[in-house]
Amino acid sequence: MGGSILDKKNGGSAKRADGNILEMRGISKNFTGVKALSDVNFQVKKGEIHFLVGENGAGKSTLMKVLSGVYPYGTYEGDIVYEGTVQQFGKISDSVKTGIAIIYQELALFPDLSVYENIFAGNEVKRGGVIDWNETIIQAREMLRKVKLNVNPETLIRDLGVGKQQLVEIAKALSKDVKLLILDEPTAALNENDSENLLELLRELKNQGITCIMISHKLKEVIAIADKATVLRDGRTICTLDGSKGEITEAAIIKNMVGRDIEDIYPKRPDKRIGETILEVKNWTAYDSELGRNIVKNVDLHVNKGEIVGIAGLMGSGRTEFALSVFGNPRNYKLDGELFVDGRKRNFKHTSDAIKAGIAYVTEDRKGDGLFLIQDIKSNVSAANLKGIAPGGVINDNEEVKVANDYKSSMAIKAPSVEQIVGNLSGGNQQKVSLGKWLFVGPELLILDEPTRGIDVGAKFEIYTIMNKLINQGMSIIMISSELGEVLGMSDRIYVMAEGRIKGEIAAEHADQEKIMQLATQ
Repeated sequence: MGGSILDKKNGGSAKRADGNILEMRGISKNFTGVKALSDVNFQVKKGEIHFLVGENGAGKSTLMKVLSGVYPYGTYEGDIVYEGTVQQFGKISDSVKTGIAIIYQELALFPDLSVYENIFAGNEVKRGGVIDWNETIIQAREMLRKVKLNVNPETLIRDLGVGKQQLVEIAKALSKDVKLLILDEPTAALNENDSENLLELLRELKNQGITCIMISHKLKEVIAIADKATVLRDGRTICTLDGSKGEITEAAIIKNMVGRDIEDIYPKRPDKRIGETILEVKNWTAYDSELGRNIVKNVDLHVNKGEIVGIAGLMGSGRTEFALSVFGNPRNYKLDGELFVDGRKRNFKHTSDAIKAGIAYVTEDRKGDGLFLIQDIKSNVSAANLKGIAPGGVINDNEEVKVANDYKSSMAIKAPSVEQIVGNLSGGNQQKVSLGKWLFVGPELLILDEPTRGIDVGAKFEIYTIMNKLINQGMSIIMISSELGEVLGMSDRIYVMAEGRIKGEIAAEHADQEKIMQLATQ
């Protein structure tokens, strides 16, 4: 273990810097020869909101897993000093007992159990060794009140939206007398309203003396509520920016995250050449038999050659449902209306029909639906177009490697080789593989659903650059995004959806966030 002047025994005391609830000193962590963390130093004052930022693979989540005991004492070098005491957490429950709680992007809730059962799972309220369900419900109501979630505690988790589930997770942490709350990308899957509600809750928890460490790729969140922001890059501490001194700016965060200035997060396309209409839908409606209602209603929309058309709207507005209904209707909605590709009326029976017509769809859920995480890059790239590497019905392994290497190079996928398992790549590189997979089918129209969700600002810039390159090559793109800055920064025209309907169409040069939100909330 690394040398330290601190007492290494659990329970040993150590002098802490003024006001610090946490100090992580000289933390290093290896994975099979790869240095994930290298001499990281991290300090958090009691009662502050402290953001941990950095590109994917910078070491943010690894550092928090060290702190919470996911990576136990003895598997890393350095010291964790919490409330003035050197800690040696052997498992997660050890950190929980001290008042540390961590909430991951993938929520750890039981969907078929009630809200109150989830809040007190593993921490049941007991009387005489028997669970007191009445008292459990009473205390659950109190926890829900603290997080401002107005739901019946007997509601099943699966009947709640993602934003409310996130609040249940926080209520669960509060039930364990949390002192230090860690949130890993808590707003990645939330819409604008749910994200703002969560940030407001964090402000209130701060006023109650609860310290918060938050990992986020959304710079506007960092700027809005951070007291401090520590930047990691390549497993090392780069700097800590102080909001009270005006140091937390977009330019400062980006420069320290990526090691260079990005003059414009959204690269410009100076030579825009908009051509003829390649996709048009008229009076397009999709009925979901499981829900028993129309989830897309009388949509009129068109896309021209060489343009990026943004679709904005709140979660549940019908954007993804519309995209899937156009892309061969894999969810078997009952469709009505007309669809034209290159001026020809089409009726797709399957996603393969849409692909043959020149349409490709990159899902918002790259880990669940978009990629085979346990397979390598080359297998993923070729998955949607096996015919392209299988003349005579037999896969040509050499051609598969060649194609994958071409996309690895052209899209700057950071990996040792195309034999790399996709599940071991960063989010940004996984998204590039997902893009490469669909570009290999040779589409004219690419539908991108949340193309930069959960990836860092440097990787976002690379994705945007790829999008512009594709447009310049004559492709067209429909981009569905919950990030209004992204919609405004990358689109030529913007459609706004709400409750399954198109509420308005705006040219990008006339659009702003206020106009979009007004339409999205009609």
